[in-house]
Amino acid sequence: MILRRILPGLLLCLFAFRLHAQAVASIPNPIPIKVVIVAMYEQGEDTGDVPGEYQYWVERMHLDRVLPLDAGYHHLRMNNDGMLAVLTGVATAKAAATIMALGLDPRFDLSHAYWLVAGIAGGDPADVSLGSAVWVQQVIDGEIAHELDAREIPADWPTGIVPLRRTKPYEEPADAGYGELYELNPGLTRWAFQLTKSTPLADDDRMREKRSHFAQPAAQRPPFVTTGDEVSSSTYWHGAKLDTWANAWTRYYTGGKGNFMVSGMEDSGTLQSLTFLAHAGKVDERRVLVLRTVSNYDQPPVGMSAAESLTEQKVSRFGAYLPSLEAAYAVGRPVVDAILAHWSEYRDHPPSASE
Repeated sequence: MILRRILPGLLLCLFAFRLHAQAVASIPNPIPIKVVIVAMYEQGEDTGDVPGEYQYWVERMHLDRVLPLDAGYHHLRMNNDGMLAVLTGVATAKAAATIMALGLDPRFDLSHAYWLVAGIAGGDPADVSLGSAVWVQQVIDGEIAHELDAREIPADWPTGIVPLRRTKPYEEPADAGYGELYELNPGLTRWAFQLTKSTPLADDDRMREKRSHFAQPAAQRPPFVTTGDEVSSSTYWHGAKLDTWANAWTRYYTGGKGNFMVSGMEDSGTLQSLTFLAHAGKVDERRVLVLRTVSNYDQPPVGMSAAESLTEQKVSRFGAYLPSLEAAYAVGRPVVDAILAHWSEYRDHPPSASE
């Protein structure tokens, strides 16, 4: 009698258990990823037209496998060597959302993956020249702030941009508690720089002509590889006064140790998502590299106003658009190759170099 009562329930439980077991068995094992290339901007198609930051990696690393990323900006690209590329879209919001979508995607095992953010940037002519490549040591968010219109600021204020929770520019103590500062693994960044510091970079007559209009010695140099810091902001700012602000903002949040060299529009969003994903055990934030190459200066040359210079802040008129894309690939590729070639070691032990 008792068995007759409980038998239907037992059979139902067994049936449900079997369905669950079949469902679990049908989930494929996550694909182990070794390197993720993070690009932000693409002109048109992934291949075969005027390139953006994504295209050279897709074409030259044979990232022929296309995978959808419905919760992100753009589909993914893969090859058979454990290399994955993602296109985030422009500005911090799209970057943060797309990287989070990738990081939580159950199709991939990203626990040992290295992340190479490789894109173009505006450059500070006090430190870099057109076509140069900067391995970024620290990313400072330029938008977590209060702001007053410049026409309404006190006469003794150098800027209307005020750190959040402060009442005047650069008020001490600095507090990066809202994600204003991201410090990348210094040993890994130095390793990447040491590996690539002698990389030949493209130069041409147009770049030389553009450089000749800047008085700063660094701005007149042929392209080179260096290390420095980035201010990340979805606002595409331009001009010498905002360059002065970016330098001061960097010094403020780094305790006077940082040196602003390049401006980007996405990396604080990317790094915020990677930080959260690391907290969840999905990624290793010690394995993140940021490479920015200089497509244009962040201010006008001698004799031109910032407003006049703004008319040249279009991709087609950048002084080093294609050379900067080439530089991102030329400098980033040896790092990718080294990681893949030494995967048996670097899977568990990230490379590092001392100062």
